[in-house]
Amino acid sequence: MKARALGTITKRELRAFFVSPVAYIVMTIYLALTGWFFFSTFFLAGRADMRSFFSMMPILFSFTIPAITMRLFSEEYSTGSFEMLKTQPLTMADIVGGKFLASLLFILIMIVPTLAYAVSVGTVGELDWGPVFGGYIGAVLLAGAYSAIGIFASSLTRNQIVAFIISAAICVMLSLINQLTWMLPPALGNLLASLGTGYHFTNISRGIIDSRDLVYFASVIFLALYGSWLLNQEKK
Repeated sequence: MKARALGTITKRELRAFFVSPVAYIVMTIYLALTGWFFFSTFFLAGRADMRSFFSMMPILFSFTIPAITMRLFSEEYSTGSFEMLKTQPLTMADIVGGKFLASLLFILIMIVPTLAYAVSVGTVGELDWGPVFGGYIGAVLLAGAYSAIGIFASSLTRNQIVAFIISAAICVMLSLINQLTWMLPPALGNLLASLGTGYHFTNISRGIIDSRDLVYFASVIFLALYGSWLLNQEKK
């Protein structure tokens, strides 16, 4: 993987995001929902914290990120541009890595305006910034994991809607699995909960940065991107 080639694909995909109406629609919906949820719960609870804001992040990302990533490979397949891409002096790692970085950068741009929520809370009360920093670190890791999953789903089909459904289903399952283990024996329930993103994101959003949570997210990102690489390497 070469930095120059990686940068070329990243710039290409970022440009594609910023000329796509879907990306702007998703960003608008995300900011509208987070703004409505934040201000409604903040004024109802009357607490100077952002716990409720971060608590809805996994499920919201489960739908917004697949909508952003669904086109990354599916569109290439359906338009035939993937065949042209294969003729370029690029490795498949460059292509997959560049698409991942572009999607993650776009999501970070989407998240940045929500920092205004933390500032507004801090002006009206004593905000504990530890969980806030932890929440945003967790949001970046979660965005990386779901972006990688979305790219994997997009590598499975030329239909963008199918890619969205597959990716959203996986992300929702990972987000909620830790809340569905109460009916299981404790040992099995704890094991299944630890496989979900919601469990690890919740830990980090409390301001507790544990190496096990970091390893978990890194593993999800690696496995999903490796799966994408394998699928597209076969097509190449």
